[in-house]
Amino acid sequence: MKPSECRLRPVTNDDADLVIQLIDNVYREYGETMHLEQADRDLQNLQGAYMERGGSFVVLEQDHEIVGCHATLPVDPAAKLGTLRRLYLAPKLRGQGWGDVLMNWALDWALQAGWDRIEFWSDTRFTRAHQFFRRFQFVKTGVIREMQDSYEPYSEYQYVWSRSYDETQPQ
Repeated sequence: MKPSECRLRPVTNDDADLVIQLIDNVYREYGETMHLEQADRDLQNLQGAYMERGGSFVVLEQDHEIVGCHATLPVDPAAKLGTLRRLYLAPKLRGQGWGDVLMNWALDWALQAGWDRIEFWSDTRFTRAHQFFRRFQFVKTGVIREMQDSYEPYSEYQYVWSRSYDETQPQ
């Protein structure tokens, strides 16, 4: 697949069904299903959940199909703290550099927004993603949270990136 075959663009609410389909397909790889009433309710109003709250959300599009996505969201603007959410990529594009495109977009966006620190959570089952995060200097803090906002309980690891890496230690 050549880079020119995909394009990164801002999401619109008209993309919601295709974004939901992409994420649902990834969830199913792990035996999980969407829970639009709780854990995944942000997907029903993408612009309201992200852009209207000072963040951003992009999709990776190929032949009118959403094949990837990623989002940024401020957590505490005064503390220059933000979070990353919704990094998903269709299986057919994994290992081809498209995950890097999505992560680089998010990091560039965060730096332009003035963030000094990024914290986010990742499902403990997403082991391939965890290796990917380490490549981008994200550190697993050792904190695990138990989630009850879906049909089945699940656990998440906390990851942190900071402009001053000495404040976090790899786990």
